[in-house]
Amino acid sequence: MSRRCCAPGRSDALGVPSASGAQGRAALPVLDHGHGHGEHGGGPAAGAFEPLLTLHGGVFRMGTEDDDAFPDDGEGPVRTVEVAPFRIAATAVSHAEFRAFADATGYRTEAERFGYSFVFRGSVTAQGRERAESVPGADWWLAVPDAWHRQPEGPGSRSDDRLDHPVTHVSWHDAQAYCAWSGTRLPTEAEWEYAARGGLDQARHPWGDEPPGPERAVIFRGTFPDHPTSAVGTAPVRSHAPNGHGLHHAVGNVWEWTADLFQPGSPARALRGGSHLCHDSYCNRYRCSARTSNTPDASTGHTGFRVAAGSSLERVSGLDPA
Repeated sequence: MSRRCCAPGRSDALGVPSASGAQGRAALPVLDHGHGHGEHGGGPAAGAFEPLLTLHGGVFRMGTEDDDAFPDDGEGPVRTVEVAPFRIAATAVSHAEFRAFADATGYRTEAERFGYSFVFRGSVTAQGRERAESVPGADWWLAVPDAWHRQPEGPGSRSDDRLDHPVTHVSWHDAQAYCAWSGTRLPTEAEWEYAARGGLDQARHPWGDEPPGPERAVIFRGTFPDHPTSAVGTAPVRSHAPNGHGLHHAVGNVWEWTADLFQPGSPARALRGGSHLCHDSYCNRYRCSARTSNTPDASTGHTGFRVAAGSSLERVSGLDPA
């Protein structure tokens, strides 16, 4: 299954009328570090965020060779990885947290500067649909002018009533800018998977191998893409119980940017965790080992991020003999 189905990129938007007239990517501003929940404390974000979880690191088996894995995604082989101690957020960055950053700095996301972002067709507002362009080969995605984190479904929508939901329509560059301000960083893929597994060895999901029922993961339920049996969209960042390491929504809800390249020699960055649009009929990437990718300037209505801090030292110490 193509990764485009999970996360369309800027090159998938053809002929989209840009309401802002933005052409290409504007230069990112240089931001002062706020250190809101990073290493030093103080600054404009001080006291605005909960402390990060402290994970002591160690050795775990990363990846999978499960039959459900997509071979082209590079989930395998299973390998033993040693992760240094680090800290990581219990939740994805919320709309409220990202707004605090944007309001404090005047930062404009790439969705704002390009003039559009990608929205699931079943969620787009009527006003947004008027000038939207569908993605070839994944027509449940629409490139919607003026969709951004404060208008997640396009013009006429508002995120004001979901400030405790994960922020969306943020690119990898946007996430990096937030990290620079808050004194944090994006987790590496190994850190993310170590944290998402919650101490369980080779389990499919953060809670174990049991199927992802509604009480465990926010994913698409019903017949994808046009016949959902429950509401489609994000949920509050703490709406489900945490895993063994204290992370909420490690899978489902939103895809999460990581620090790593998806593969050597490509500019695309790795995303982890799946989203509220994942469905086992076409994309079962709501698993601990699953990965997808997108270009660092891309933004969608199902992509966010969580932050980390501390050392990012890792070492692959061998392949699993099984």
